[in-house]
Amino acid sequence: MAFALLLSELINAQSAVDFANLGKYKEDNTTILNTKKKVDVVFMGNSITEGWVKTHSAFFVENNYIGRGISGQTSSQMLLRFQNDVVALKPRLVVINAGTNDIAQNTGTYDPDFTFNNIKAMADIAQSNGIKVIIASVLPAAAFPWRKEITDVPQKVDALNSRLKQYSLNHKLTFIDYNKAMRDEKGGMREGLSKDGIHPEPAGYSIMEPLIKSAVNKALGKK
Repeated sequence: MAFALLLSELINAQSAVDFANLGKYKEDNTTILNTKKKVDVVFMGNSITEGWVKTHSAFFVENNYIGRGISGQTSSQMLLRFQNDVVALKPRLVVINAGTNDIAQNTGTYDPDFTFNNIKAMADIAQSNGIKVIIASVLPAAAFPWRKEITDVPQKVDALNSRLKQYSLNHKLTFIDYNKAMRDEKGGMREGLSKDGIHPEPAGYSIMEPLIKSAVNKALGKK
């Protein structure tokens, strides 16, 4: 009985670790640390960030950016792996893009305060470690193809973005507004930028890239 209980506790502990998928970038992170590579920018995010690296890896390589996006992840999962995937790499700056999957309720009921506080916590951790912070807006979304029962998606996205923008302003952080540049009149993704209304195609990333590169260069004092 005691052994069964111990086994159950071990399984639950392992599940808690797996929840953040800490292993996804473990090997890459170890290589960076072992070679003492200097990292300028880490992009923390979900499938939008992960897909960006796959779609246009040259943008990241040429600018010494590192992508740390994991498909499907919410802000709580990103917060759990923030130490491993961002702080440990000692970048000069982190770009935090979270919230889409929170609103989609990928890991439970959406609580805007919880999501906001997770993003705020990541920003606080970064700054306490001497890492500059750029907070990115949630991209436009009219609905989630995998969670069609969720309503008022544009309104929820706009409300979270408004809080993130105000927080950034109050704390003298850079807020990069992808949403404004990519939305249609109803608050969804503009036609031609995404096949599913959530994940950008190359045309979508081509809008995002000059925006974030300009913001990064300004924050790091680059010309």
